[in-house]
Amino acid sequence: MKILLLAAALAATDALGVADAEFDARRRAMVDVIAAEHDGRLDQKVKDALARVPRHLFVPAGQQPYAYENRPLPIGHQQTISQPYVVALMTDLLKLGSQDRVLEIGTGSGYQAAILSQLVRSVYTIEIVEPLAAEARQRLGDLGYRNVEVRTGDGYKGWEEHAPFDAIMVTAGADEIPPPLLRQLKPGGRMVIPVGPASGIQSLTLIEKQADGSIRSRQVVPVRFVPFTRER
Repeated sequence: MKILLLAAALAATDALGVADAEFDARRRAMVDVIAAEHDGRLDQKVKDALARVPRHLFVPAGQQPYAYENRPLPIGHQQTISQPYVVALMTDLLKLGSQDRVLEIGTGSGYQAAILSQLVRSVYTIEIVEPLAAEARQRLGDLGYRNVEVRTGDGYKGWEEHAPFDAIMVTAGADEIPPPLLRQLKPGGRMVIPVGPASGIQSLTLIEKQADGSIRSRQVVPVRFVPFTRER
């Protein structure tokens, strides 16, 4: 009986190794696809972060076979994990430095926060859906992302206690740029946010705060995100 149990355990370990190797290969292929879509202009640090973070561990078990396809996936609570191309684009637009402090609005499953954590000193991320925030906090902790702090709350208000931020990323479609987020962005900092109607196409918008506090913005690409949700 002990021999049979040992054989079963070894078989399970071998199967897990095969699965991990398969996911690793799919992840590398995903990065190659994304880099090609960016015409080779994607920062190598962003590509390396995408290659390290196991996206299949940030989606429900039933979605894991599709984790490395270049498309958004449902994660429950009427929310999604963003398309990897968009994750790469938004991350690249922020031009992050290793000592930066970043605010993310819309934690979701924690995948984007994990990507950011590979590139900066600290990530502060806010999720209004309490079960998603709790799951993301647990997942990020279990996977060893120690420089990410998760809060449950209304992202419109930002996170005043840790402001100002070198960069801010908003991963939900907003009909306006929240003034508290502009105030919490450092001079010289950057924000990326989808702006437009909740039921239609939004414009991914890059905000740059000048040294004198003035704002410059430009529309980058059309996108479609889940709506920015506020506390009622």
